[in-house]
Amino acid sequence: MRKLPINENGLNASELVFGCMGLGGSWDSQPIEPEHVKQAHEAVEAVLASGINMFDHADIYTLGKAEKVFGQVLKEKPGLRDEIIIQSKCGIRFGNQEAGLPTRYDFSKEYILDSVDGILSRLGIEHLDILLLHRPDPLMDPNEVGEAFHQLKASGKVRSFGVSNMSAGQMRLLQKHTDEKIIVNQLEMSLHKIGWLDTGVHVNQEAARQNTFPEGTLEYCQMENIQIQSWGSLAKGLYSGKNIDKESTSVKNTAALVQKLAEEKQTTPEAIVLAWLMRHPAGIQPVIGTANPERIKASADAVNVTLTRDEWYTLYVSSRGVNLP
Repeated sequence: MRKLPINENGLNASELVFGCMGLGGSWDSQPIEPEHVKQAHEAVEAVLASGINMFDHADIYTLGKAEKVFGQVLKEKPGLRDEIIIQSKCGIRFGNQEAGLPTRYDFSKEYILDSVDGILSRLGIEHLDILLLHRPDPLMDPNEVGEAFHQLKASGKVRSFGVSNMSAGQMRLLQKHTDEKIIVNQLEMSLHKIGWLDTGVHVNQEAARQNTFPEGTLEYCQMENIQIQSWGSLAKGLYSGKNIDKESTSVKNTAALVQKLAEEKQTTPEAIVLAWLMRHPAGIQPVIGTANPERIKASADAVNVTLTRDEWYTLYVSSRGVNLP
């Protein structure tokens, strides 16, 4: 698998990222079981065998158990840490019904610093390669975030920084107040969630009123050499095996088209769906969220698939369900 030089520090990341949200069991306080560790080992083995060297975490995934079980894998596989890139995210605080608190976001300096300490402890490592801020905090003080970034970099706990689900304006504001370059923006993008494309297509169109993807974000990332990562890349299997009996006609037609292209190119539906994302000149780096070794292997073949312009547009228009304006 080819490598992407995603920042000036020379991190050579694989074209696909393994998303660890499915590790660690359920989203509750139940303890980690041996079967969860076994699942994590099997997933990691499949990922490495597929040429993927980058792993995406978040402190909230399965309430911290995803990081803990991954940390157990690292402990049981000496030397693996030095061979891979690990990124994690912080900033989401789940609600507490007893305390009357809702789920909220927190980019305060103290919370970011404490979150990183928790992440490193659960993973059993000394540093993160990349830390992402998970979702925009309306109360974000960019100076405070900049101070947190500086302290984390100076202490050696985090080597590079990025964001998730942020617009171009939010990234500009944050970048103005930190010397640490933002190198990643992780956004929901897939063959099913196509607002990132429609935003550009609908310029000067009435249809733009219905699109929520922030205008200019894709272009800003391209101009500033910010690696775009796509979460939800496989669209939860919508075009690669999920039961779609109750889905729309456009979903059914697109799934059939994906299957047809997979057969023609002697690959998998997962590979077609991901190759469609990767065909875009922004150099999108898909995050695959499945922990199933077979689906991991099926996804990895995306790096061997190149779609023509006509094939790409046929998939795009099929997913839209209406012709381009």
